[in-house]
Amino acid sequence: MSADAAVLTEPVPSEIPSITPEARQERLTAVATNWIGTLKEQPAKAQLVFSASGEGVGSVGTTVRTGKHSFQIDEPAGLGGDNAAPNPVEVALAAIISCQVVTYRVWALSLGIVLDTIEASAEGDLDVHGFFGLDESVRPGFTAVRVTVNVSGPETEARYRELHAAVDAHCPVLDLFANPTPVRTTLIVD
Repeated sequence: MSADAAVLTEPVPSEIPSITPEARQERLTAVATNWIGTLKEQPAKAQLVFSASGEGVGSVGTTVRTGKHSFQIDEPAGLGGDNAAPNPVEVALAAIISCQVVTYRVWALSLGIVLDTIEASAEGDLDVHGFFGLDESVRPGFTAVRVTVNVSGPETEARYRELHAAVDAHCPVLDLFANPTPVRTTLIVD
């Protein structure tokens, strides 16, 4: 089943709206109840396929489309771009912190932990010797990534540590960074 068909059926807002903690809890409870009930009866519905496509623009930029959304990715001028948008590795870091936020929200609800605020940041170390092929022993990707999550609320530190462990065990993008994932690339020449 396509993730677009399964979860992207609503109109696209121009920005993410504010929400009260009560409305967030109501929404997440409804979503979790729906998914858990569906998956208990129809386990095959757990298998989703997400997709993205892109087209080169400008010097090294890309216009990306994901379902109903589109955005741009570029590089700074020092790497041949126009610095018109975040670069691919910044988008990767954005993916991990945004997935952490989602997973914290969902697991806080699941564990009955009150989470008043959440902020996340990430840093990644990248040695461009690998990208430019100057040293084949150097990975072209991140050699290390550090994610920091700041939370606040009325719970004990032990409860937030319990939440942290649940998030690290269930965050899809953290899993993608932390574990090998089979990737196949295909070239089509027109």
